[in-house]
Amino acid sequence: MSGPLITPDVLAEGLNDPNLFVLDIRSTGDGGRQAFEAGHIPGSVRSDYETDGWRVAADGAPGLLPSADDLSCLLGRLGLKSSDFVVIVSAGKGASDLAAAARVCWTLKIARHPRIAILDGGYRTWTADASRPVAIGPACARPVTVYPGSYDADLRSDLARTLKTFEAKSATFIDARSASYFEGREKAGSAKAAGHIPGALSHDYTQSVDPETLRLFPKDKLAEQFAGIGEGPVVNYCNTGHTAALNWFVLSEILGHRDVRLFDGSMTQWTQDSSRPVATGLQS
Repeated sequence: MSGPLITPDVLAEGLNDPNLFVLDIRSTGDGGRQAFEAGHIPGSVRSDYETDGWRVAADGAPGLLPSADDLSCLLGRLGLKSSDFVVIVSAGKGASDLAAAARVCWTLKIARHPRIAILDGGYRTWTADASRPVAIGPACARPVTVYPGSYDADLRSDLARTLKTFEAKSATFIDARSASYFEGREKAGSAKAAGHIPGALSHDYTQSVDPETLRLFPKDKLAEQFAGIGEGPVVNYCNTGHTAALNWFVLSEILGHRDVRLFDGSMTQWTQDSSRPVATGLQS
């Protein structure tokens, strides 16, 4: 098995691999613990994407990366070892679920975990074939580990780096939100202003997901969608650093674009200071 995106059939073939770490991130909105215990991929470890600390609130932004120490504690509590091959399993009900898996993937890469993949289609696709095994009951207990606490800062654009990049015009900014948010016709409740970072390109993250299968489009179609971006650095953002993670995943992990970063504070953090510019209307 290898990443960044694997099929249910490939995962099924590797279920007995002792280094496999199936990470089920279904959250309360997807049924949470009750849904997990009603059915999950055998051997799965459960971690609620919304409540387990994958994203933290600070400085007016609800979706920031946790500290290196807190992230190390989270991964240690889950029993993750640096030698494990992690397969992230979302509910698979749509683009937002894929974005959650992409955000967890980004976070694990920030922690320098070497082997990570997302299950294409999530748990919904796993259960589409009745011959694939399903376990019921609580998650398997794994011994707590001491996971190394470190950051790969090249993958993140925190507020300070985002401001420096914006002022230097040294990257392409991509807004993952729908047109209504980009144009300023609506805004997130935690944002102080409506609109987008001036000069940003609009690429609604849902465009990368096939509405028929709820899986990512093939690589060639994704390449067509992002063909106009060019070769330089890219900063992805949205409202809270959630949906933009899917654009990051497509560009960085699927298409192999170099120097792709995620601004996890996104518009909620950007707009906390009214001196930071915000544009409205169509992209220029």
